[in-house]
Amino acid sequence: MRPFTGTWALVRLALRRDRVQLPIWLLAIAGSIAATASSAISIYGVSDQAIAGYATTGATSVVARAFNGAISGPSLGAIVAAESYFLLALLVPLMSTLLVVRHTRQNEETGRAELLGSAVVGRLAGLTAALLVALAANVAAGLLLTAAFVGNDLPLAGSLALSGAVALAGTAFAAIAAVAAQLAPTARMANGLAVGAIGLAFGMRALGDAYGDVGADGMSVTSAWPSWLSPLGWISQIQPYGTTAWWTLGLPVLVVLLAVWLAFWLVSRRDVGFGLLADRRGPATAGAGLRGTLGLAWRLQRGTLLAWLLGFLLMAVPMGAVTNEVDDMLANNPQAVELIQALGGLDDVIDAFFGAMLMLMGLAASGYALQALLRMRAEETGGQLEGVLAGAVSRPRWLGGHLLVAVLGAALLLAAAGAGMGLGYAATGGPGSAVAELTGAALVFLPAVLVLVGFVVAVFGWLPQAAVGLAWGGLAACLLLGQIGALLELPQLLLDLSPFTHVPQVPADSVAAPPLLIMLGVAALLLSAGTAGFRRRDLQLA
Repeated sequence: MRPFTGTWALVRLALRRDRVQLPIWLLAIAGSIAATASSAISIYGVSDQAIAGYATTGATSVVARAFNGAISGPSLGAIVAAESYFLLALLVPLMSTLLVVRHTRQNEETGRAELLGSAVVGRLAGLTAALLVALAANVAAGLLLTAAFVGNDLPLAGSLALSGAVALAGTAFAAIAAVAAQLAPTARMANGLAVGAIGLAFGMRALGDAYGDVGADGMSVTSAWPSWLSPLGWISQIQPYGTTAWWTLGLPVLVVLLAVWLAFWLVSRRDVGFGLLADRRGPATAGAGLRGTLGLAWRLQRGTLLAWLLGFLLMAVPMGAVTNEVDDMLANNPQAVELIQALGGLDDVIDAFFGAMLMLMGLAASGYALQALLRMRAEETGGQLEGVLAGAVSRPRWLGGHLLVAVLGAALLLAAAGAGMGLGYAATGGPGSAVAELTGAALVFLPAVLVLVGFVVAVFGWLPQAAVGLAWGGLAACLLLGQIGALLELPQLLLDLSPFTHVPQVPADSVAAPPLLIMLGVAALLLSAGTAGFRRRDLQLA
């Protein structure tokens, strides 16, 4: 039997499994970028002076270069590319890596690959099918992004260059995820390795752009060498709406070819169901903490929480450290001031900056809570939950252990975000009281996080098969409404659907108790409904 036998049948199977999840990813990416482009054009497209002001700020600000990439010059297309960069560099690679791991390592972990392998299916068919589906998803993303950019009256050639660079970067990370799936013994570890590769690439790109050279006109940046080592750096290096360097599209193609060859080579050197990285042996006897559901949940989640905590601190401290430079950075850019004030909901630029950053941290803490809670669904589909409930463990008790770890973990992350921003601010000339003030301000977002937690528990209890899609879809909706809704002047009724809309405008305003108490009440109702649904339904392994 040939190694690629059955590939197209597995492609059709993968597309059927992802018939809901993949379109949501694609539409969310295209919709968020279209809204970002429209917002940037409406703010900065009013005059050449506004465009020049943004280009000057984007080129001279280390923070702007680190987050938005190296700006290519004073043009509306360059501004849209910079404003869209963070979302593009995060969402498209993440979609690609999760897709490949889902159809490779997860299939082996759940036994699907062994079942399929008993039929007329070649050894390389499963991996090839996953890569082909990832390639198709990235091509579709590129076409939708091109339509989003051209629909906002940006040049076709530049739009094709930017979309093509993003699609190829996503394909490169899909190939890297294929290698991770051969190394890791579990889907969780494979996803961790792939996401770690994305983080490393983003960090190298940020370092290269932050230490790059500002052009003679003061409105463009030439990146340093670390940016050229990152697939995410190549998105900026193509300079889509400037002197387009089409040849840079060949760099991610080389990465794809090398990684795919390596993944195929590794497949032939391991057994199905096993990774090349051996599982670490645990102790001969379990500790006392593992006798309860809370201890078990903590043991399963502690590595993930520590990784999130490190990421929060690495993000929060630099945010606080640059706060004293915000006024200087925005002195010649009133449009950026308007943007930050709209996101932060405050007139004072410093307070608005803190408000906008704390909002992002609150959404990120919700992301951790969702990931922690969705581990319950993984335990159910993997069959581990059935064995746990066969003993003297009730369903509410088991759910409560995971819930407590998720909530306390989110609270810890929020506190770390506030304390980190306060430390960075105080270390660069801000008041020493900023640590306590910003820690308290960050924790004000906890009730909004709890509403999302309650929503996830509710869908897990009543709609378990749709829990993953609905959970991440809800978080994406909150992100879009919070970051873009105010700029697009969406109806207040629509904005009110996000719990983060009802958080008091910290750190400037005093905290009003009624909206927080209402959100806690909504969260309690959702948690009660989800627990009741989980107690009533059967376990569903698929």
